[in-house]
Amino acid sequence: MINLNDKVVLVTGASRGIGAVCVRGLLEAGASVAAHLGRSGHGGEALLEEFGAQRIHVLSGDLACGGEAARLFQAAADWQGRVDVLVNNAGIAPSVTVDDPLEAWASVWQETLQVNLLSVAEACREAIQHFRGQGGGIIINIASRAAFRGDQPDAMHYAASKGGVIALTRSVARGFAAEGVLAYAVAPGWVRTEMAEAYLNEHAADLAREFPLGDAAPPEDVAATVVFLASGLVRHMTGATLDINGASYVR
Repeated sequence: MINLNDKVVLVTGASRGIGAVCVRGLLEAGASVAAHLGRSGHGGEALLEEFGAQRIHVLSGDLACGGEAARLFQAAADWQGRVDVLVNNAGIAPSVTVDDPLEAWASVWQETLQVNLLSVAEACREAIQHFRGQGGGIIINIASRAAFRGDQPDAMHYAASKGGVIALTRSVARGFAAEGVLAYAVAPGWVRTEMAEAYLNEHAADLAREFPLGDAAPPEDVAATVVFLASGLVRHMTGATLDINGASYVR
């Protein structure tokens, strides 16, 4: 078992899906977690009751707004006096195509890039500066298989944003390793979350042929990977992207 008893972790986009399972996995491994639960901050009551306010701190914020990621990081650092691990998980994937009106197309691209890439970069900036003052730290960015394979015509903006996350992660790893900052990306394919459930069920036959393992990944696979990376056990893996797609796309 990995022991994260001495770690303080900030997880964005933790209200449901991959983020919620990551928070639970980190807590069960012993970490203290500042969990960003979206705009409302609702949904952390059960975790607070189970683990207590000394182990989990609930944050709210709208990452579609510039400056919000920096504010969230500082709020997390103020909670326990430090952050050791940043998990940039929050992301959106609204649908838009080149056939939609230009104003609608541009709006979706701008919002997606703001949430999926610019807020991640902003949080990474805060983390780098914070980690420099405490001898290092770990950044884990949740990307996507789409960063490498591309995506459907109605999700090009999503793929582009996640491709940026990969480049950002590699740049952080190369640029700041000497200062003790480690950076990793995790690139899931389809993950069986409540948000994806309807699509997975609707396209079950086609997707069954796509998945060599027969199904989408459980979110616990992503959480286990995040817990492992948060441990810092393999420092020289910094800059790597870990794929979780059941061999549906092998690079």
